[in-house]
Amino acid sequence: MARMDEFIDRLNPEMYVVTAAAGGERAGCLVGFASQCSLRPVRFVVWLSELNHTFRVARNADVLAVHLLGREQHALAELFGGHTGDRTDKFGDVRLREAYGGALVLRDAPAWFVGRIVTRTGGGDHIGFVLDPVEWGGDEDHDGSLLRLSDALTIDPGHPVD
Repeated sequence: MARMDEFIDRLNPEMYVVTAAAGGERAGCLVGFASQCSLRPVRFVVWLSELNHTFRVARNADVLAVHLLGREQHALAELFGGHTGDRTDKFGDVRLREAYGGALVLRDAPAWFVGRIVTRTGGGDHIGFVLDPVEWGGDEDHDGSLLRLSDALTIDPGHPVD
């Protein structure tokens, strides 16, 4: 396992905020496990911890919104990664708009997309939500410097990892 840790320690992926709305509830969390997973058709997968409030809302949702954050948006990452929706309304002071299928889009995200949930798949302590992108947008003026794992290491998770 030590060798795998050495490999993983070299990674520095983008961080995402994933939002979900279903059954009158809304939720969002900071996600480090996500990737494009198909070329034709284009598909994207986000992995949500089964312990997470966002997972409990997402399992009843038809769509999810996936947002990239700019490096300067550490406070927004802290809000969505360092607090749990079980105790905190993360959306109280966040600029939002409703998108396709009732998805919640963070207006200040430099890039985002909404995806229809195609399937869910197990993967250990996280569930992968495979998404079919149906709407997207962002701020073309953003300088492209994105929030990465190394920028988020100081955020204590709102939920324990196990």
